Amino acid sequence: MLGKLSFVGSSGLQQEKQKDYRNVVLIQVMIITMGLLLSGPLLEDSRSELSKVIISVFSFFGALYAFLLWDLLRNFTNSNLLIRVILFVLIGIVVFGILIEFPYYKIIEIENRRAALLIIHGLLFPIEVIVIAFTIRDIFGSEFLTPDKLWGSACVYLMTGISFGSLYDLICISGYGNLGIELELGIPNYAECVGHSLSLLGGIDSRYPDATYLIKNLGVLEGLWGSLFTVLIIGKLLGLPKPNENS
Repeated sequence: MLGKLSFVGSSGLQQEKQKDYRNVVLIQVMIITMGLLLSGPLLEDSRSELSKVIISVFSFFGALYAFLLWDLLRNFTNSNLLIRVILFVLIGIVVFGILIEFPYYKIIEIENRRAALLIIHGLLFPIEVIVIAFTIRDIFGSEFLTPDKLWGSACVYLMTGISFGSLYDLICISGYGNLGIELELGIPNYAECVGHSLSLLGGIDSRYPDATYLIKNLGVLEGLWGSLFTVLIIGKLLGLPKPNENS
């Protein structure tokens, strides 16, 4: 079986989840940091040598992030069908994405690049939502305050910012909205969408006040969700006893 639930006991599963949560958070921090600090060269000239290096490194961490999401999901279900389907979809996303976005030369020629990007993000966003839902259920279904719940909370918070960034990018690709400026579709636009998302999630005014109403209204929902999640998670975790305390 592909799931981990049948192979480890309660204590072992808790340690496994803590490790997986921590790994996901570390990669999330790397992706966010790169998106915020290294997007400048991509916006100026996505075909420069520096931009090609940035895209290559960003793609590597993106592929690693996809694998870690799948590995994290294995802690929550023994459904081989779900685990296998998501694994194959993520492999397809990574391989297809690298084939069309490889910066040094075109591996395959795609006539409709917009449609290809739409498929990639249209498949990635639901997987992120599934992992978030399982993680939230795991956090709020616990009877004790354990380290894996703290890492899980950080994982959900950062994944919310990244997944909403994917949603904004998906909207831009579909042509039903944009950030209010001309951005090249692909990693440059995605990096800015993630930056826009994290600004709203952190309660900071967006750098793109001229974004379309659809993106603005979704941003309001994201900000509300971020605040609500913070309040709920603080109340939940503070109210949980430690495993060595009497419940």
